[in-house]
Amino acid sequence: MNYIQQGTHAFNKTNFAFFSAGFNTFSILYCVQPLMPVFSRDFGISPTTASLSLSVSTIALAVSMLFLGSLSESLGRKKIMVISMFISSVLCILTALSPNFHFLLLLRTMVGVSLAGLPSIAMAYLGEEVDPKSLGKAMGLYISGNAMGAVFGRMFTGMITDHYGWQYAVIGIGVTSLIATFIFLVSLSPSKNFKPRKLELKGLSVSLIKNLKDPGLVCLFFIGFFLLGSNVALFNYIGYLLVKEPFSLSQSFISWIFLIYLIGSFSSAFTGKLIDHHGRSKMLMINLLVSILGVLLTLYPSLFIIIIGLGLFIFGFFGAHSIASSWVGQRASRNKAQASSLYLFLYYGGSSIGGTLGGIFWSSLGWGGLITMVVTFLILTLILAICLINITKSAYTNKQFSA
Repeated sequence: MNYIQQGTHAFNKTNFAFFSAGFNTFSILYCVQPLMPVFSRDFGISPTTASLSLSVSTIALAVSMLFLGSLSESLGRKKIMVISMFISSVLCILTALSPNFHFLLLLRTMVGVSLAGLPSIAMAYLGEEVDPKSLGKAMGLYISGNAMGAVFGRMFTGMITDHYGWQYAVIGIGVTSLIATFIFLVSLSPSKNFKPRKLELKGLSVSLIKNLKDPGLVCLFFIGFFLLGSNVALFNYIGYLLVKEPFSLSQSFISWIFLIYLIGSFSSAFTGKLIDHHGRSKMLMINLLVSILGVLLTLYPSLFIIIIGLGLFIFGFFGAHSIASSWVGQRASRNKAQASSLYLFLYYGGSSIGGTLGGIFWSSLGWGGLITMVVTFLILTLILAICLINITKSAYTNKQFSA
C-alpha cells in the first residue's frame, strides 16, 4: 500500500483538506442550533418543534449516508465529497429565503441529504490512504475541523442574528462553506489505494449484515448513537435555560458560550496523541467519565460552573468520538465505507432522537429532567465501552491461544 506518511507535504495537505471539509459540514449542520429560541419566537412554535430544524437534517444525513458511502465504492471518494459540499453550501444559502417553518424544514432535510456525501466517505478515505500509525492523528485533526465548524456556525449565527436577523446569518454560513469547498477541492489528492467496485444492492445488504454481526462494531455504533444524542440534547436547550431568569442572557452573549467547542478541537488531537502511549480502551473510558462529570456540574445554578461543566463535557465528547470513529475504520477489515456509514447512521440518528427527546424532558421536567436523560445516555455509553473492551481482549486472547 502506498500510504500517506506523517511529516510529508501530502500528509499536511490531506489534513488541511479534511479540516476544511469538517468545518464545512458542521458549520452548516449546526448553524440553526442557537437559532431555536428565535424560531420559537418568530414562528410561534414550541422548543421541541424548533429542535426539528436540526433533527430533520441529522436523520436525513443518517439515512442517506448508508447509500452514499456505498456509492463511493464504485464512483470514487473525492468526486462525491466535493459535490456534497457544494450542494449543501448552496442549500444553506437558500434556507434564508424560507417563507415559513415548514419550508425551512424541507430545505434543512435536503441539506442533510447533501451533507451525507462527506462524513462516512471521509473516514473511509483516511482509513485507506493514511499510514495506520498516523490515522489517529489524522482523524483527530479532521474532527478538530468538525469542532471549529461547529463553533463558527453557532457563534456566527448567534451574533449576526441579534443585529441583522437570522436570514443574513445563515447566508453568511453558506458563503463561508463555499470557500471551504474550494479549499478542499484544490488541497485533496485523488485516492491511490482505492479500488472501484461495481455497485450491487445485494452486495451492499450482505456487507451491512456482516458489519452488524461483529459485536465490537455494534458496540461502537451505539457508542456513537448515545454520544451525539447526549451532546445535541444538552446544547439544543442550553439557550432556553440561559435566556430565562436568573441568567437572562442575550442571544449574542449565549453564542459566545459555543466557544467551548474549541476545547473539542484540542481534545480530539490531544487524545489522538495519548492513544499511542495509553491505548484506546483507557482513553475512551477516561473521556466518557470526564463527560459525565461535566454534565453533572451544569446542575449547579451558577453561570461560571455551568460553563466549566459544558467545557468538560465537550472535552470528553470529542475525545471519545475521535477514538470510536477511528476504531471503526480499523476494526472493519473490509467494506470500510459501509462500516463508517453505519457508525455515522447511528451517530446522527442519536442526534435526531436525543435532540427531540430532550425537548420533551425539558418541557416536562425542566433542566434537571434533561440532565437526567443526558447522564443516562452517557452511562449507557460507558457500559457499551466496557463491553467493547472485553470483546477486544477476548478476541486478542483467542488469537494468541490459537497461535
